[in-house]
Amino acid sequence: QVQLVESGGGLVQAGASLRLSCAASGLTFSRYSMGWFRQAPGKEREFVTAITWSDGRTLFADSVKGRFTISRDNAKNTVYLQMNSLKPEDTAVYYCAAHRREWSLNQEYGYDYWGQGTQVTVSS
Repeated sequence: QVQLVESGGGLVQAGASLRLSCAASGLTFSRYSMGWFRQAPGKEREFVTAITWSDGRTLFADSVKGRFTISRDNAKNTVYLQMNSLKPEDTAVYYCAAHRREWSLNQEYGYDYWGQGTQVTVSS
């Protein structure tokens, strides 16, 4: 079955960096667009960033533009989220997700598979 496993979360101070990884199995990874979402305590899950499968186009939420980058390694079936200049408001559970298409990547409903999430906590 399909599995998406996030790792790399943790507790850091404001201004620090973290890199999250999401290892995929059970699907043809190179044919899926990949996204990252996050959910802060008491808030709805929100889109962070996504990368298409065909040409590696990226999409970012305004709140993370210029600080976060997304990349993928199809040979390793892994997508990465590099987070720099972290802020306390970035504190959330981060989820990766797989999407068969290349549109509406900022919308949860189109994603076919989800990971369990990894906690990121940024202290001030």
